[in-house]
Amino acid sequence: MKIKSHSVDSYGIKNYNTGFLLIIALLVLYITIAILSFGLVHYEAGALNSNITTYKDAFWTLQMSASTIGFGDFYPITLEGRLIVAAMFYLGVGLVGFIGAQFIDRFVGFSDTNVKNRELRQQNKEIIAQNELLDQKLENLLEKVELLSKR
Repeated sequence: MKIKSHSVDSYGIKNYNTGFLLIIALLVLYITIAILSFGLVHYEAGALNSNITTYKDAFWTLQMSASTIGFGDFYPITLEGRLIVAAMFYLGVGLVGFIGAQFIDRFVGFSDTNVKNRELRQQNKEIIAQNELLDQKLENLLEKVELLSKR
């Protein structure tokens, strides 16, 4: 099964697949956590009184900071470790918020503005066609009035 990133509607508008966006956001989040965990364990494992001593501890710490839960069972004590956790917090707020929004959009299904926009474009197209028809009829009427007034 191939997941398409987007589809193009009859107006040439790209409509992104929320499932695809959700998968990409999760991949970016967990790849980022996996990579930053190496740095976090590198700086924290050798520090005196550090409670982050394994990759697993670092991964858990960054996952909790990304989700803004931060249980406090693991926390950095070095400046470098704190900078990594802070960076993950700021990245995580955006990514986890985006993932949550994708879940809500996908499963709760709030109104789809793309559908409403397409409906409005279709209505505008019909109104413009009607206006052009009325303009033509008005032109014809004015020509006839002009011919009658010349008599």
